[in-house]
Amino acid sequence: SWIIDSYAGSLGMLYVGSAIGGIGVGCVYATCVNSALKWFPDKRGLAVGLTAGGYGAGSAVTILPIANMIHSSGYQAAFFWFGLLQGTIILIAAFFLRAPQKDQVKASTKVLQSRRDYTLKEALQTPVFWVMMVMFICTVSGGLMAVAQLGVIAHDLGVKEAPISLFGITMAALPFALMLDRVMNGISRPLFGFVSDHIGREATMFIAFTFEGLGILMLSRFGHDPIMFLILSGLVFLAWGEVYSLFSATSADTFGTKHAAKIYGVLYCAKGVAALLVPLGNLLMEATGTWATVLYICATMDLIAAFCA
Repeated sequence: SWIIDSYAGSLGMLYVGSAIGGIGVGCVYATCVNSALKWFPDKRGLAVGLTAGGYGAGSAVTILPIANMIHSSGYQAAFFWFGLLQGTIILIAAFFLRAPQKDQVKASTKVLQSRRDYTLKEALQTPVFWVMMVMFICTVSGGLMAVAQLGVIAHDLGVKEAPISLFGITMAALPFALMLDRVMNGISRPLFGFVSDHIGREATMFIAFTFEGLGILMLSRFGHDPIMFLILSGLVFLAWGEVYSLFSATSADTFGTKHAAKIYGVLYCAKGVAALLVPLGNLLMEATGTWATVLYICATMDLIAAFCA
């Protein structure tokens, strides 16, 4: 995908490369998560959290190298060499993946897990699947809105270019927040996954979704201060990133692991549905003249998901 993008001479070719990249990411992500679910049934939250954490934190590691290569050699070189690097690593790592043999792993004694393996059709016929789907859409919407519009929100709050000195680092508020948010996004997945292995998925969801909702509410209220903008955006991403570990683990606990990849694959479509809501946020902001209404709606959706948990 990235190599195609490096040679793209038209918008259509860029779309083709992006589509192939999306398929590739989905295949790699689903395979790795499914493998983690099967190998570590007693620590599913942590295992999937670490797997998904690499997906989230990996961008934090590559931001500066990619930016430097774009500055020095152009975006075409960055697409080509980083595409070649990640493709090679993924191909080599794939040879080490395999499913566990029967009775090779033991079930969890702390988290209730289904003894039956549901098919995709059977899972779709259960009310709990659709409750999880609605919860997934509600929680992911706010996070995707923040990812897509954080720069615009920072500009409207008047903190985009405000300098912040923290931990010995001085940066403008927006790039500082973007860097911190990626780190917090990566940390949240194994952190809340680990917690869910000990206190249960539902209790962990309630805590995380409540934190996300309150964080978004406070961001709309106190985000005009650069330090508060940085801290609260970090809190929102800390409480948002865990959805990718909690829902996959909960899906496997509820429906078994035999068809986990297919079932979670359909459940993961909630992210696509949530992404379609992001443009609606733009329209609502233009209609009201402020991001406060959009943030209040996102916070309400998070609190609804927390209640459903």
